[in-house]
Amino acid sequence: MKIKYLISAIASLIFSLAASAQSLANYQGSWQGTLNVAGGLKIVFHIKDNGNNGLTATADSPDQSAFGLKCDTTWVAAGLLTIEMYQLKASYTAKLVGDSVLDGTFKQGAEFPLVLKKTATTPVARKRPQEPKPPFPYKSEEVEYDNASLGLHYGATITIPPGKGPFPAVLLITGSGPQNRDEEIMGHKPFAVLADALTRNGFVVLRVDDRGVGKSSGQFGNATSADFADDARTSLQYLLSRPEVDRKKTGLIGHSEGGMIAPMVAASSKDVDFIILLAGPGIKIDSLMAEQNAAILRKAGVSPGATNAYLTLYKAACKTVLPTNDSTAAILKVKGQVDQWAKNTDTTVLNELGLSSAETHEKIASTLVKELQGKWYRYFLAFDPTPYLEALHCKVLALNGEKDIQVIARSNLAGIESALKKSKSKTYTVKELPGLNHLFQTCKACTVAEYGQLEETFSPVALEEINNWLNKNVK
Repeated sequence: MKIKYLISAIASLIFSLAASAQSLANYQGSWQGTLNVAGGLKIVFHIKDNGNNGLTATADSPDQSAFGLKCDTTWVAAGLLTIEMYQLKASYTAKLVGDSVLDGTFKQGAEFPLVLKKTATTPVARKRPQEPKPPFPYKSEEVEYDNASLGLHYGATITIPPGKGPFPAVLLITGSGPQNRDEEIMGHKPFAVLADALTRNGFVVLRVDDRGVGKSSGQFGNATSADFADDARTSLQYLLSRPEVDRKKTGLIGHSEGGMIAPMVAASSKDVDFIILLAGPGIKIDSLMAEQNAAILRKAGVSPGATNAYLTLYKAACKTVLPTNDSTAAILKVKGQVDQWAKNTDTTVLNELGLSSAETHEKIASTLVKELQGKWYRYFLAFDPTPYLEALHCKVLALNGEKDIQVIARSNLAGIESALKKSKSKTYTVKELPGLNHLFQTCKACTVAEYGQLEETFSPVALEEINNWLNKNVK
């Protein structure tokens, strides 16, 4: 146990013993509220007696279909309830108001006011009607394979159509962040839905756990997109080794960062007949991230003036942080930039962004440096997809949701089309799909938080678009 965790555990015990049994009982129960971020995010804490004169808790994030999240410490001291979640790097501190309200602050990188009310209602997981359920009209096989030179082991699922092959085939490549073979996010399994639709259409489909996730070995946190491209090459070779696969009709489908990795693999391979880019980048990533930040801030109701002011700070921080590995020096430099930026920024804008105090300046500087100095982020932010897109010689379908606020459709599709015109790809289609978000869901608010609130996992319109293109250009 780490020292800080040990200290927290000891503090939890001491403070719990100091509180009376009656006062602790007032905190027991289910408490629900909404974080004012990205359109609203429900949070629930379930607090109960730990059987040793103290408290224990679990947490739910119903909008993200996350339930029973571990809370490492729960204690009451000086009239304040504190709950800590180490893995999520999150905490909640609150004061009990009456016997049915907790008024406090939720911290996870930034600080957010969070009022919770005691409730007798237990949140339930949202429905996912598209998630495939057996029995399937095709073969589904759990497989494992290795890359000896990388010292990595991979776990995957391959689905094979009925009948006599060989069949056209496709490898699915996940987006950013550690994800399992179904690209599971907020209770949705987009790749399970996509694989089901493709296999029913006569394609062999391989979907793979990211390194360090599920049955795949390795450390995700120490890897970059270039490493994930090596993983994709390994998986492609495994797919091509299967006797059910038509080697002349095998391709890649990449979503988000996977749509960046697919061209990296295809540009240097004669084995790739086609690629499908789902919300893949078509412009330099530093520009893409600036657009993404702006779109998310606008969706959160931040004014154009405040959004532009923040982007000025963000771009300056990127230029400062990326050339150095010295976190301490970088934080000091960015803190200086934040202070100078604040002096030149209107007070109303600072208040709107929550950056009006010296304390918040230090926090935003530290947050930006920690984010930008990660190995993956450094590679990602410096990446330009254009040379790889221009080097393609296979068939290409590029799709983007009109309402995507993570990879903006207009600029990225334009970038992809411009690059493909210079490539050796003779067959390509670039298309924006109306009303769809980054996950290709039919959205309403079209915020990131809404991903988990929607029952639809993958738009049937998008699935039909993919299968129709494959039927016309690959089969």
